[in-house]
Amino acid sequence: MADALAAATGRPAELVPMTTSGDDHPDRAVEAFDTKGLFVDRIRGAVLSGEADLAVHSYKDLPTDPVAGLTIGAVPPRVDPRDLLVTRAGHRLAELPRDATVGTSSARRQAQLQKARRDLLVQPLRGNLETRLRRVADGELDAVVVATAGVLRLGEQIELRLGAVPLEHGEMLHAPAQGALAVECRADDDATIEALAAIDDRDTARCVTAERVFLQMLQGGCTAPIGAHAELLGAGPGGARRMELLGMLSDPGGTRMLRASAQAAETEPEKLAQALALQLLDDGGDRIVHRLLRARQQATHGGA
Repeated sequence: MADALAAATGRPAELVPMTTSGDDHPDRAVEAFDTKGLFVDRIRGAVLSGEADLAVHSYKDLPTDPVAGLTIGAVPPRVDPRDLLVTRAGHRLAELPRDATVGTSSARRQAQLQKARRDLLVQPLRGNLETRLRRVADGELDAVVVATAGVLRLGEQIELRLGAVPLEHGEMLHAPAQGALAVECRADDDATIEALAAIDDRDTARCVTAERVFLQMLQGGCTAPIGAHAELLGAGPGGARRMELLGMLSDPGGTRMLRASAQAAETEPEKLAQALALQLLDDGGDRIVHRLLRARQQATHGGA
């Protein structure tokens, strides 16, 4: 990405090493942090202060609320957004042995795993990607669920011999904006905004917009059991392409899970997302959202 940015801006790309609030406490559950910008707060501050000209985020980690003074200058083409089931033998989800231990600290993944297989023993999992995969290689866990995008981006650095099977959308709906990057810069930096247009992918940006608006409508952050996948379809009547959005909302244990899909013109991702979210809320999702918000408050304030 540094090379692509250098080519787009016409300036050498200098990396600014930085850690985030989430990196400071690798053993602490994500839900326990009282912040929405857990993995981007300090990075955004560096851009606003001028320490950095731009930041490349994993788009799924960005809060849906905008930040004054910043703008998304580009959304590069997305890589595979699906989740990946990693085991020593390359098992599919249905092939895992009974009472298998599966590592994930994602409430979204946990809910869908338990919906599919009530016998699975889901274990909390933090740390970088190699640390997570090593727990499977060393036999501590039977499987872990990670983002395919992370494995693709770091694959050359990981030499563990493991089997990996993508989880299709019918098995596990990925996090909104998973697999996409967001290049953020100062809103008044016209030169950088103009240069970043060279790496912006309109199709990816539209799909990610639909997924993030869906998330925002359900008042969910990156830790909520909410999944979404937007995809551009072939041309419909009149030659215009259609967009399909799949959405999922669940309680943490997967006992009450709602899934639905809808289509609209590709130029109306916001309207499509709003309509689908309202459909799920009307189908009982409002009660799920209320319980999720209450649980989030209790987790961040120690149950007070």
